[in-house]
Amino acid sequence: MLYAGRIIIPWRDLASYVLLAGSLLLSACQVEPGGDAPPDGSDPLTSLANLEAEATQDCLSLVWGQQGNPDHKFDRSHDEVSGGTISCVLGTSPSIFSETLETINSAAASGDTQVIRSQMRLPFLYIDAKGNRRELTELSDADLEQILSRPMLTLMQDLALGDTTVVPDQGAFFALGAIWLSVDTPGGPPRIVTVNQQALAEYRNSAP
Repeated sequence: MLYAGRIIIPWRDLASYVLLAGSLLLSACQVEPGGDAPPDGSDPLTSLANLEAEATQDCLSLVWGQQGNPDHKFDRSHDEVSGGTISCVLGTSPSIFSETLETINSAAASGDTQVIRSQMRLPFLYIDAKGNRRELTELSDADLEQILSRPMLTLMQDLALGDTTVVPDQGAFFALGAIWLSVDTPGGPPRIVTVNQQALAEYRNSAP
């Protein structure tokens, strides 16, 4: 079961336009079974791949325009993740996303909960092991201790870009939705917006 986060992302205007334009172009060049091939003799599958690549490049260009010194090579080679591309769905670059994950990894490994706190954004959704939901507008030390349990810190140590799943209008999640991040500034860093202990328990139980 996937435990969804919540709708927070305001980015989607330009990125969604890019994806919609690509979809419309694709529908125009699709071939019905038994129908004629495109007049230029092109392969519809090749056309699809080209359109997807162009849409992704457009999203990256929009993101890079918001950043001072983007890492073009890294971003192009790491943009595609489960569910789509980081640039189109989240409105930021893979390199910036990866930097945030590395900060969380390091802080979780050392037990530095204050650094992890700096990577969280309010309002914050916390779901405990029984599925009880709390919308937090501030984070007390007691809240932080409950949220950052030992199993959750263990998970945070291993968050990796390649394990990211992105969901339009919701953000990016790990481990069946145990952790959700979202981006609120185009080109900016993601922040943790949801921690779900119930999802974490299910994820751990499903692990081989």
